[in-house]
Amino acid sequence: MSQFDSTKRSLDDVLRDVSNGKIQLPDFQRGWVWDDSHVRSLLVSIARSFPVGAVMLLETGGETRFQIRAVEGVDLPANALDAELLILDGQQRLTTLTQVLSLDKPVATRNEKGRAIERYYYWDIQRALDGVEFLEDAIIAVEVDKCLRENFGRDLKLDLSSPEKEYQQLYFPCRQTLNSDTWEEGLQETCPEHFGTFMKFRKQVLQAFRNYQLPVIQLHRTTSKEAVCLVFEKVNTGGVPLNVFELVTATYAADGYNLRDDWFGSTARKVESRQKRLAREPVLTAVESTDLLQAIAMLYTLKRRKADLAAGKTGKQVTPVSAKRATILEMPLVAYREWADVTEQGFKRAAKFLKRECVGDGRDLPYRSQLAPLAAVLALLEERWKEPRIYEKLARWYWCGVLGELYGGAVETRIAIDVEDLLAWIEDSDAPEPRTIQDAAFRADRLDSMTSRLSAAYKGLNVLLLRGNAADFFWKGTISELEAEDVALDIHHIFPQDWCEKQGISRKQYNTVVNKTPLSYKANRMIGGVAPSVYLGKLQKHEQVKIDDDEMDAILKTHAINPALLRQDDFEGFYASRKQLLLALITEAMGKSAQAVEGEQMASLYDEDDEVVQA
Repeated sequence: MSQFDSTKRSLDDVLRDVSNGKIQLPDFQRGWVWDDSHVRSLLVSIARSFPVGAVMLLETGGETRFQIRAVEGVDLPANALDAELLILDGQQRLTTLTQVLSLDKPVATRNEKGRAIERYYYWDIQRALDGVEFLEDAIIAVEVDKCLRENFGRDLKLDLSSPEKEYQQLYFPCRQTLNSDTWEEGLQETCPEHFGTFMKFRKQVLQAFRNYQLPVIQLHRTTSKEAVCLVFEKVNTGGVPLNVFELVTATYAADGYNLRDDWFGSTARKVESRQKRLAREPVLTAVESTDLLQAIAMLYTLKRRKADLAAGKTGKQVTPVSAKRATILEMPLVAYREWADVTEQGFKRAAKFLKRECVGDGRDLPYRSQLAPLAAVLALLEERWKEPRIYEKLARWYWCGVLGELYGGAVETRIAIDVEDLLAWIEDSDAPEPRTIQDAAFRADRLDSMTSRLSAAYKGLNVLLLRGNAADFFWKGTISELEAEDVALDIHHIFPQDWCEKQGISRKQYNTVVNKTPLSYKANRMIGGVAPSVYLGKLQKHEQVKIDDDEMDAILKTHAINPALLRQDDFEGFYASRKQLLLALITEAMGKSAQAVEGEQMASLYDEDDEVVQA
């Protein structure tokens, strides 16, 4: 059965329904944004009977309910008709045409610089009759007092402040385009000599508006919220994609709940922002409203799934754990109320967990998408997440997701499976490992291509060094301690770029993560562009540092650097050694060997007196 009908309706009929409230907007639609040039272009297109595109409307009265509002500029009386149709596509066109052609008030638009202006639109009748190529020039926009000025407002160019002046100068108000009876009567009484000219204008220009048939696609009231959302995004490719939060907000508003206030807060209504509460933890500044909704959806469906299994349901009768858009859109308000505060606490516990793992800031967070499943799991574990056995499993799952680079792109299916599997694995040691742990793999040659500090694995590897208490080359303290004290830090080359280029080492090699490490700005400045053997001597002899070789070597080892190879300026040896040391860190974090080095017998990576580190 078709979910829509396609027809044509007269422009006059559609605008009348917009003006009386029969056609309104769902609250997720954004505001009207067309500028003066778009307004003129649309009027000319209709005057020339050109197609301006179909509009898409949704029937009201079905299970899909939204908070609604009138089209901008339309003031509906208290006894206005109930909305029968909602605009999904065509808002800008219908708002423009309603304001220009149907309302006796100035049009609130914008000029070419984006500044808000109010204008009345007129047709210069004589110019419009010169031919279709002059129609755009024939559209005149005047200010609120119905005057047109030039020379920075000092000189009056056109005065249409009374109907008599309109008749005398043959300027026709666009707001009377669809019904000009009153204006015609005034013209006959005041300037009958112009009536013949006006009738030519009415036939050549106004008649096009009155005969114009607007293509209308009308979705049935049985259309689901998910379908509405998808359709809206398909037809609004030129605008900002519709966020599921906005659609849920419009749905809950129909039940009297303001989700936007809950997330963003409201000073007027004294509602504290949930977003602001979360952002008190620096790592949670990255959390978006959709992340919260995903986590709530997973907890809501997990509870339903457990109830279904307890009731003996099987197969498709059992609710799946889900974070998909369709699940969020169908989630009732009662579910949000039940789980929102619980989920917020889950995110706050996630921040504490990440801080232990040395992810203390949103900039260092490898994947924002991994926050929702982590928060959902911690919401149910409560304080048990701190237990060593549970913490170890959480950390392994987390690092497999990061270093396996499994949480990029569309992950709705993965996060839902992970929540259920991770909880089962935590509660039962015989349960299989979560899919993310099973799927995770890290190839050794990935380090040879990892150059972007925006990649999740790059960020993750940097955090692993911080987790290992990497110490700064200059300041006496770990990088994590310095970061907490707001010391300027960044990721810098170990073998300086200038030195590498002079030695003929390719950028493809020296610019990878293998030759980079977190350091203070001060240390990097002292490193400069000289050989490591030179800058290490400068650092050690600096009056504020003054440390011997053993102390500096100990610092270098916290960065997974072989000190002897660095002091020998042996880039190739250093690169091979550090690559294996980094793979050892990755192996430890993921709980599985990196591919391509698994099973290989590795030589000592430090001096022969140091412990051998194996992948």
